[in-house]
Amino acid sequence: MTNAPPLDDQPDDYRNAIDAVRFAIAQFKDCNEEERHELQRDLDELQRMSEKLETGRVEIVVFGEISTGKSALINALVGDSLMQVNIQGGWTKDLWHVPWDGLGYRVPGFADSQVILVDTPGLNEVDGAERSEMAQSAAERADLVLFVTDSDLNETEFSALEDLVACHKPILLVLNKTDLYRPEEVQQLLDLFRGPRLDGMVEAKNILTSQADPREVEYLIESADGSVRKEWRKPEPQVEALRSRILEVLEAEGKSLLALNAAMFAADKSDRMTALRVQLREKVAAKMIWKYAVTKSLAVALNPLPAVDVLGGSAVDAAMVVSLGRVYGISITTSNARSLVTGIFKAAGWVMLSEAMVSYASSAFKALTAGYGSLATMLPQGAAAGYGSYIVGQAARYYFQHGASWGNESAKQVVTQILENTDKQSVLEKLKEEIKRKISRNPYAGE
Repeated sequence: MTNAPPLDDQPDDYRNAIDAVRFAIAQFKDCNEEERHELQRDLDELQRMSEKLETGRVEIVVFGEISTGKSALINALVGDSLMQVNIQGGWTKDLWHVPWDGLGYRVPGFADSQVILVDTPGLNEVDGAERSEMAQSAAERADLVLFVTDSDLNETEFSALEDLVACHKPILLVLNKTDLYRPEEVQQLLDLFRGPRLDGMVEAKNILTSQADPREVEYLIESADGSVRKEWRKPEPQVEALRSRILEVLEAEGKSLLALNAAMFAADKSDRMTALRVQLREKVAAKMIWKYAVTKSLAVALNPLPAVDVLGGSAVDAAMVVSLGRVYGISITTSNARSLVTGIFKAAGWVMLSEAMVSYASSAFKALTAGYGSLATMLPQGAAAGYGSYIVGQAARYYFQHGASWGNESAKQVVTQILENTDKQSVLEKLKEEIKRKISRNPYAGE
């Protein structure tokens, strides 16, 4: 139970963002089992985004290469050694979420609002492709990004920064470990960052310096008796300028950042889900069309009874169309499927007539020979029938892809284009091979 205000009390952009996330989640209701399996991670992330919006949780992701001091920077900002810091690069193996209660910011209207700092694996971790993807995913959900470096940007850092800028994320570029440089060297680096290379990527006021984990400094301490001793002391972290800028950004536009980020996140996930569903459906449809084409080839080629092979082939086409409709979420009756098959053959016109002639002529030959001529005709007849079914399947797939319509084209234009783009000889040869394999496994097929 949260203390978030009712949805009606939210600004329009915030309500719209919540609606966008809810709509994206609702799309999963129509997913089949395979689609849901592939998209489960996206659904989980959308649900977390919904919770984030409903509680007013701000996520600030700390991003950068290994050993630039990301974890130390979080410790310095929070004021406690919560994050493990190791001298060896690549220490951060997972995403760390650290509440930053000391910042003193809450999203207006949300009593339970939190600011969370998220530490990510380094960009250039050895064997860290998965960790890099994890960091990128965290950055996609981020409301604000701290991009940490300890020197001039190398190509890996620059490329990552470009990707973040393209996602329209608010970015603070942090030059950390400035205690390792002379003052004039720090200024030279800042001049580089504020120069032409990053022009339009990061505003000058969002380029800051920090000393998250300053190195120890040797002090000479003179005692009351005049003796002098040496002592190494660790200076306090210097992160106040960065902390102040983060607070300024959030107080000025924190709620809008949440809304914008959530809306873009929901749109990206919806696009990904749509693209993946299309990809999976196309894969299933392609396999289904070939399966039915082979089935029709075998049904027609191996049926010893005259004319029954042709009728059986028509039934296969209708069943294929009904099954393809289910793949695309469209219900079609067997009667309507037969009408669609007939319409496709009519649209093919003379181009497909030769295939029909082969099938009917072979069937007539079976009748004259009382079935004994079937072995001599099964390859061309079966392959021709299967090819016709293959074309019907491709046309029906187009029809269902466009919501049970031919779109802006006519049926004849669509079928003609499919025929032109199909390697007829290759399809026929593959179908003949399938028939031969079946014959070789059928002890009753004869020699």
